[in-house]
Amino acid sequence: MEADPGQYKLLSAKEQELAQSRYRLLRPFLDEGVPLSHLAQEEKVSIRTLRRWVDGYRERGLFGLIRKSRNDKDMRRSVSPEVKSCIEGLCLRKPPQSVAFIHRKVIDICKHEDLPCPSYSAVYDIVRKIDPALVTLAHEGTKAYKETFDLIFRREAKAANQIWQADHTQLDCWVLDSNKRPRKPWLTVILDDHSRAVAGYFLCFEAPSALRTALALRQAIWRKEDPRWHVFGIPDQFYTDHGSDFTSLHMEQVAIDLKFELMFSTVGQPRGRGKMERFFGTVNQLFLSGVPGYAPNAMIG
Repeated sequence: MEADPGQYKLLSAKEQELAQSRYRLLRPFLDEGVPLSHLAQEEKVSIRTLRRWVDGYRERGLFGLIRKSRNDKDMRRSVSPEVKSCIEGLCLRKPPQSVAFIHRKVIDICKHEDLPCPSYSAVYDIVRKIDPALVTLAHEGTKAYKETFDLIFRREAKAANQIWQADHTQLDCWVLDSNKRPRKPWLTVILDDHSRAVAGYFLCFEAPSALRTALALRQAIWRKEDPRWHVFGIPDQFYTDHGSDFTSLHMEQVAIDLKFELMFSTVGQPRGRGKMERFFGTVNQLFLSGVPGYAPNAMIG
């Protein structure tokens, strides 16, 4: 079959050359009746591909030997701004619905408003491209959004003593007090944010208080007797949670006297405190796990 000159001219020079080479490959089958299975084995081309070439050649000549992309591909997927807004609105409604449901609903609306109906793939593409943060906010609320997508200000110190963090934890270990009663001690730690070194600590059986925090801070500030423990000084910023001991007037006065800034994490959102959490986890899981009396979340009967 001869190619339509008008269609053939639509091919680039490279495509014309490719069409000619495929025609030469098919010629033994077209002119001499050589089986396609023989050509497939000889030319290392799948028989399915050869059949597609033969069908294309018989329908459109040399032009049919080149697979052209559909001109209406992008047009088929395009939707009007009104329909796009409708799809996004349906996706963000509660409770969440499947793409199939959204597509059916949009089709009904488009028919009622005499608008072009989008294909399922067009609806799927629009739903897929909606910002996941917006979807989470719409379906799960502000709390889930903040936990997953809200920007977290990471306090990263550039030098030692720029930021110190303080926190408390009840250790996963039973210890006998002076009355021979088993109790879990409390550990207060002050950590240098830059080096992650412990600047000071306080260990006792009583619950955390402003006084015990001040004692840990005093140890952190003073030079240590052990020359190997060379972390000391006055921080520029002292970062804590909203515990009553940290927000006390006593700590406020200490900060004023020593000229450092008190900083607090957001209530209910203890972010930026991962270093303290990791330190306490290391103490409880790696150090205390080998000590007699280790009992994570255990109770004395």
